[in-house]
Amino acid sequence: MTWFRTLLDWLHRRIGISLLIFVAAVMIQGIAALQYYNTRSMIEKEAEQLALSHLLVKAISIKGTFNMYENTLLHHVWDIKRNADDRDSIYDALEWVLRSGKDLQGCAVAYRPYYFDDTRLFEPYVYRDGDTIRRIQLSSATHDYTRMEFFKKAFDGDSTAWADPYHDDLLDCDITTYSLPLHDDEHQVYGVFGLDMSLRWLGDTLNARHYLPSSFNMLLTEGGALVSGPAKDHPRHHDIEQAVKLINDSTVEHRLGSRGRTRVVTFESSVDGRDGYIYYAHMRGNPHWQIALVCYDDEVYGDLYRQMWGMMLLMLVGFVLMGYILYRFMRSNKRLHDAELSQERTDSELRVAHSIQSEMLPVALATRAEVDVAGTLEPAKAVGGDLFDYLVRDEKLYFCIGDVSGKGVPSALVMAVTHSLFRSIASRESNPARIVQAVNDVSCQHNRSGMFVTFFVGVLDLPTGRLHYCNAGHDTPLIIHNAIEPLSVKSNLPLGVMGDWQYEGEQMTLKPGTTLLLYTDGVTEAKNVDHRQYGMERLQRVLAADVSASPQAMLKAVIAGVRRFAGAAEQSDDITMLAVRYNGRPREEYRLERELTLSNDIGEVERLGEFIKGVCTDAGIEQSVYRQMRLAIEEVVVNVINYAYPAGEQGTIEVKAAVSESKIRWTVIDSGGAFAPTDAPDADTSLSVEERAIGGLGIHLVRQLMDTINYERIDHRNVLTMVKKIK
Repeated sequence: MTWFRTLLDWLHRRIGISLLIFVAAVMIQGIAALQYYNTRSMIEKEAEQLALSHLLVKAISIKGTFNMYENTLLHHVWDIKRNADDRDSIYDALEWVLRSGKDLQGCAVAYRPYYFDDTRLFEPYVYRDGDTIRRIQLSSATHDYTRMEFFKKAFDGDSTAWADPYHDDLLDCDITTYSLPLHDDEHQVYGVFGLDMSLRWLGDTLNARHYLPSSFNMLLTEGGALVSGPAKDHPRHHDIEQAVKLINDSTVEHRLGSRGRTRVVTFESSVDGRDGYIYYAHMRGNPHWQIALVCYDDEVYGDLYRQMWGMMLLMLVGFVLMGYILYRFMRSNKRLHDAELSQERTDSELRVAHSIQSEMLPVALATRAEVDVAGTLEPAKAVGGDLFDYLVRDEKLYFCIGDVSGKGVPSALVMAVTHSLFRSIASRESNPARIVQAVNDVSCQHNRSGMFVTFFVGVLDLPTGRLHYCNAGHDTPLIIHNAIEPLSVKSNLPLGVMGDWQYEGEQMTLKPGTTLLLYTDGVTEAKNVDHRQYGMERLQRVLAADVSASPQAMLKAVIAGVRRFAGAAEQSDDITMLAVRYNGRPREEYRLERELTLSNDIGEVERLGEFIKGVCTDAGIEQSVYRQMRLAIEEVVVNVINYAYPAGEQGTIEVKAAVSESKIRWTVIDSGGAFAPTDAPDADTSLSVEERAIGGLGIHLVRQLMDTINYERIDHRNVLTMVKKIK
């Protein structure tokens, strides 16, 4: 701003202080006018954002209630089906459903015509009459349910459906019906199971805690019919009808909100002429109703109007205080300069943070013929909240991908903690569900910010291709082989939501040549300039172009596809992917293969020693290597004899040896209780005998003597494989 100070000095010398103050006053008035319009614009955007947040909160609250009753219906489907063919028992089942929800007014099963041969229509109905539960057969000549919306949507569409609200004369209240088709063993629809829910609660839910005194909410059907609005004693109740008409009037301008989530309609009250705005949007999912917020200009901009008049008053005094104002301007200029320096320091620190976060990503996987792995992470900001990682331990590939809620530095900190927890826990645990459980236990401690992480952990056994995995609310991975299909995953909560949630793991076997693609929602929800999302269909189309491509090529193709689609649109979320291709175990030629079957008797150790010695002698193994292997194998077999089977129970132990040119592989198989020795942490041999924990030395010894060890539970049998490299 040196040029501005030079200009002030020149004006002072040429035209004097009086004219200078006049010119400055005019400039201040211009600045004030500009500030007013900029402030109004900012307030308008803030009001729109507040309206969006308000609508979102209301929609979540309403959808939460709807989801609760959807779950009520789904949880009782089995009981309804079990009693569906008994005309008497079905009433008991319906009454049990009705008593499970206080806002449930009635429930019924509407059978297809002539389901019972002697009756064309049969609709057993159970409903509340005050504190009494009543039962009736509802169908009649005047009540043909096959023509009603709840039946046609579910029966003809073969899907769940919410009916538009209507007034029920029997219940004497406004209700909506949620219906679900019932299928027989041949998957043919034989009836509709429906719940009637009272809408009395909607008014209180919609119009509680408004941030402006006169604002109010409305709920409309997808077709624009009013479902619920403010109470009749609300001061702006007379504007409801006009607001509904404007929302449904296609000739009125419906401006799209700045975030593309809402539409905005301006209006003038026909009663008192107050100007206002109507913000409305469709709720996601089913029912696809509309939720609207009506607010008024004089309340939104009231503070701005008062500020404007106060500013004009201050300007009248401003001529006297001009010198002080100029002085304050110089001070502000200095503060601005200091702020710029501070921002530069912040940007520099963010660049360092980005570098540190990049270095946390795994390095290229060491050469493994069984598997190829590739990953990519492109943050939307300097630092992001996505993560992926992989490592190999005990002939298993451990890998994960995650997405932290939110963006920026807070998400990056949670990402770093989650990444470190995965590395630490995976170093001693091979069960994905227990890995996720342990990370969740730590994530829920002191989680006052309410941040959560969607997370997927997989453990791939490299010799067999058996994949154990656990999904914690993350996007469903894709399996790519001859075709592309989603991986079957169970529903689990994200990390950091509920501390006592029990995570369930799953397993499958990958065929050689199969690729598993994991990704975050930054891929499928990437938007172009028209706010359209990239979507799953485009992702699968890119992958289908070459299902045999390498993981690196797949990721490059997807990134290129997302960038072409987004065009000039700014990246709104982190883009992260991890591709794992299983190639299968390389074929090996064994020059010697032998096996021995032992009983779980400690006296069998002598036979084991003779077997090991015979294999090593015939294979030409040198004495030092032979002694190491014998010590390790006998340690494993003795542990199986002592602990695998219950006391007094007879069992067998298979010991197999296979010798190739470069290594010898020993396999110990038993049918005893499941136990993963490779999950045991290494014993701390630096401690004294008194300080050292009991156990752990055996597996520590085996790890030291053998090059690799691997454990799998296959067909209810423990399979421990140990490999020793030989010259």
